[in-house]
Amino acid sequence: MIPDEIRADILQRIRAAEAEHGVRVLLAVESGSRAWGFASPNSDYDARFIYVHPKDWYVSVGLEEQRDVIEYPIVDDIDINGWDLRKALRLFWKSNPAFVEWIQSPIIYVEQGGFAEAARTLLSTVYSCESGIYHYRSMAKTNYRGYLKAEMVPLKKYFYVLRPLLSVRWLERYGTAAPIEFAKLLHLIEDQPALLADIDALLAKKRAAPEMGLDRPVASIDAFIDAELLRLETSAPDRIQRGNVLPELNQLFHHALIQAWA
Repeated sequence: MIPDEIRADILQRIRAAEAEHGVRVLLAVESGSRAWGFASPNSDYDARFIYVHPKDWYVSVGLEEQRDVIEYPIVDDIDINGWDLRKALRLFWKSNPAFVEWIQSPIIYVEQGGFAEAARTLLSTVYSCESGIYHYRSMAKTNYRGYLKAEMVPLKKYFYVLRPLLSVRWLERYGTAAPIEFAKLLHLIEDQPALLADIDALLAKKRAAPEMGLDRPVASIDAFIDAELLRLETSAPDRIQRGNVLPELNQLFHHALIQAWA
């Protein structure tokens, strides 16, 4: 899914970031449309990573002034940036959708030590389906009303609406974090074969079109989106009381820190 020369370039940039900032990268993945499974031929590469500093960085008096992200300007088709381990785990504690998607990405550039696998194991304990439903509902609503109410619409925005709506269905049915690959969500509408066929046709157009490609709206897909948004506006997700997960996240933090610099 990633050309060899692009993968090699991304790995070189990750190693350069480690050397420049004195960190170790624990996980580096592809995020965005290439990981979701509906990239256009000219889609950017969105590389994201989680890194860890040496122990002394975390006990410094000047900690509050220290940056916990590494960002690089976009100068070509590769967009690369990362989060410090402690920042990442604090966001995990809040069911941050970006972190949850990163650790589930099917496209992995670097996986060092046991951090990523341990985080995936904790996902069912830490993740709040309630938070996920609100996040995906908001994403779908914003993209639909902002981009898909016109005579010609951006193809990619359809999938920025469909993927979150189907993710909500996954959360409602299975009570676990939704996979990030669009194809893994489509069985949730297998009882609507005509809709599935229209989505498949639209997906083929999206994969062949430029990143900002336009087309006419698809009535069947619009009807599905309208119905799902109305359903979600008139219902509330179940509230499930989550236990105290901080001890497990702290343990993961300390173990990853020790393992990275052993």
